Amino acid sequence: MTIAIDASPRSASFKDCLSGTSRVNTGDRWIYVFTAVCLIAVVFAGFIPDSIAKLSAVDAGRRAPFPLVLHVHAVLMGSFLLLLLAQTLLVAVGKRRLHMQLGISAMAIAPAMVITGIILAPTMFHLAWNAALAAPPATKHQLQHAVSGAENILLRQFSAGILFSVFMWIALRARKEKAGLHKRMILLAITPALGAAISRIGWLPTTMPNSSITLDLFALLTITPMFAWDVYRNRSIHRAYIIFAAFYVPVVASVHLLWNTAWWHATARQIMGV
Repeated sequence: MTIAIDASPRSASFKDCLSGTSRVNTGDRWIYVFTAVCLIAVVFAGFIPDSIAKLSAVDAGRRAPFPLVLHVHAVLMGSFLLLLLAQTLLVAVGKRRLHMQLGISAMAIAPAMVITGIILAPTMFHLAWNAALAAPPATKHQLQHAVSGAENILLRQFSAGILFSVFMWIALRARKEKAGLHKRMILLAITPALGAAISRIGWLPTTMPNSSITLDLFALLTITPMFAWDVYRNRSIHRAYIIFAAFYVPVVASVHLLWNTAWWHATARQIMGV
């Protein structure tokens, strides 16, 4: 008996469908790994060269040593980013049980990041303030200008801390029953904090110090591939992005409205107790 092989267009179409499904499934698994890599690349590109230069200045006696809380915050941030990459990789390769077990550590690292950030912001501000007070007349004006810049940066530090905390709270609450919301919100939570790294990438065009709008634009550009894939894949906007925008847009708009205003400079000094 001869078995005939159907070479009709319907058969070819079925193979194409399987191929397309495979590509879509691959995209679903790996787009989050790609996004995590992009976030880490931005942070490393900003902080590694800047940190090396500043540590060299400390060794040469051109600037004061960094406070301990800064080192602790940096270690926590690096740990969180590496955990984020590991978690996306585990899901991509189907190790969901290990992903869930490892994810428990995020519940300790994320609050510790926020706490050290709350300590770090006034610590760095007071270092700049005290340096300006003790500066000789030749450099006093320059350091006073640096204090004004530090007051503006407080806006971004406050907003990043608030947004990160809100987004992480939403992500962790959704981890058991709403996996789609959980994985997107974890990645989106990093976005408000990217400005600190982006501002240190010297070759990027910037509106600083007059405005910090470019920091937000480049931060949003980092998550654009994930957003674009979601829209292409689902033919709709996932509610994670709607939640993100509902918090991110008004907070960031407030930062830009208050940036470098006399009211904010006075308010920042009252908050900092100087």
